[in-house]
Amino acid sequence: MEWLQIIITLLLFMIIVVPVGKYLYYVSTGHKIIGDKLFDKIDNFIYKICGISKDDEMDWKEYIFSIIAVNAAMVFIGYIMLRAQGFLFFNPNKINGMEQSLSFNTIISFMTNTNLQDYSGESGLSNFSQMIVIIFMMFTSAATGFSAAIAFIRGIIGRKLIGNFFVDMTRVTTRVLLPLSIIVGILLVSQGVPQTLSGTKTVTTIEGKMQDIAIGPVAALESIKHIGTNGGGFFGANSAHPFENPTPISNLIEILSMMILPGALVYTFGLMLRNKKQGWTIFGAMAGIFIIALPICYYAEKAGNPALAHVGLNQLMGNMEGKEVRFGVGQSALFATVTTSFTTGTVNNMHDSLTPIGGAIALMNMMLNVVFGGKGVGFMNMMMYAILTVFLCGLMVGRTPEFLSKKIEGKEIKLIALAIIIHPLLILMSSALALISPEGIAGISNSGFHGLTQIVYQFTSSAANNGSGFEGLGDNTLFWNTATGIVMFYGRYLSIIILLSVAGSLAAKRTIPTTIGTFRTDNTMFALTLIAIVLIIGALTFLPALALGPIAEHLTLWN
Repeated sequence: MEWLQIIITLLLFMIIVVPVGKYLYYVSTGHKIIGDKLFDKIDNFIYKICGISKDDEMDWKEYIFSIIAVNAAMVFIGYIMLRAQGFLFFNPNKINGMEQSLSFNTIISFMTNTNLQDYSGESGLSNFSQMIVIIFMMFTSAATGFSAAIAFIRGIIGRKLIGNFFVDMTRVTTRVLLPLSIIVGILLVSQGVPQTLSGTKTVTTIEGKMQDIAIGPVAALESIKHIGTNGGGFFGANSAHPFENPTPISNLIEILSMMILPGALVYTFGLMLRNKKQGWTIFGAMAGIFIIALPICYYAEKAGNPALAHVGLNQLMGNMEGKEVRFGVGQSALFATVTTSFTTGTVNNMHDSLTPIGGAIALMNMMLNVVFGGKGVGFMNMMMYAILTVFLCGLMVGRTPEFLSKKIEGKEIKLIALAIIIHPLLILMSSALALISPEGIAGISNSGFHGLTQIVYQFTSSAANNGSGFEGLGDNTLFWNTATGIVMFYGRYLSIIILLSVAGSLAAKRTIPTTIGTFRTDNTMFALTLIAIVLIIGALTFLPALALGPIAEHLTLWN
């Protein structure tokens, strides 16, 4: 029954990908769509008050500068709002302003589409901050990543001018993120998710005791949280909380919501390239890695936890520690695999309580950072590996490598090598720093192998802009707030800058005619080769950290 639920979810995902991918194509290319009369009025109003000329296009350098400038302005304003929330509106619970390091971490987290939370939402933020800072950042960070991906596609298919960031961001927000969020929000409200500006309610429990129940604009946050692959929860327990995710139907809605746009974007790429086979090849490589990871995570959790069995707890249902009974092992394993593959970061179970192998799968998904990934950046990372695969295959047969009718030369490979190195550098060097720092070690709640995994997971989640965590880590300290804030910042923007520069370099090259000797990149063989390259590089880079953490913990538990 659990596998049937999983299969149905994946089939629904495949059914939705094509129509949503076509819609994204129309939005990205300026084609006429239903609702243009309304959307154009909204867009033109935004262009007018912001002084945007919608007909001006940018090269890759101007596009990058626009991204950084807009994001920097929003970070500055958002930081001030978090610090001053105690004096602002819609604060029925009288929550004080955030502490400096926590404000820094939070605003960087939500602007980079990471949504790592070193605070508990229901007690750390006012309704004003939840709406004006957090939900707003969820829209803008998702729109930023999606816009960067569309600009990247324009570049690699040969356009020297890759669009206008302000126009792309506006169209994505008004035509994609807002409508989908409204639809998902209504569906979640129908399942019992609260949507109100009221403060905490004090109720009498069935035991006759008093309890404070936090409520607020939960459905609005939950919808864009998943549609935008954000991940930050209104409540500290995230989507394990019954107000965020009350039913199996709401669980299905949230899973599909975080999958749909990253998956559809790959189909959009095939349409923009006018080669659907190429799009499906990249999609197949991503799906292939996902299909490898999912059953491993499921069976690891289904096998149970020997440590719990040793103390007399029945493990027939599998490892239910940290999981909700209403979801069980099947939906928990699916959610954990999806949220780390699509780098959303939302959780319906506590990843700290996963079995060592289940936790290793969550870690590896973020370490690879190409299994669909978050809004835009995951796709760009997979395209980076696709170019590297073409280069390596070209070396093996003694041909100048070509990708999408463009020669791959030293400049592109140097940039791609730099992009590949940055991700493990941020994770492993930061983890090493934490292990030699008294402040870093003080946050570890577990000794031995699991304690190491807690640290590596925190920095992997930050570098991959995921946001989930091994929540046993005491991370609301000056060290952890600052360290993860820096990692989130560089993990987000260095990747975008480097890959857009690769797109700009390819756009400037002359198109090479396809011949009988051209290496095909739109078939099954290329997809399999691409999967192998991704897994080999991932294993060579991260296997020592995995061996010292979850793998060693697994061997200890089962022996």
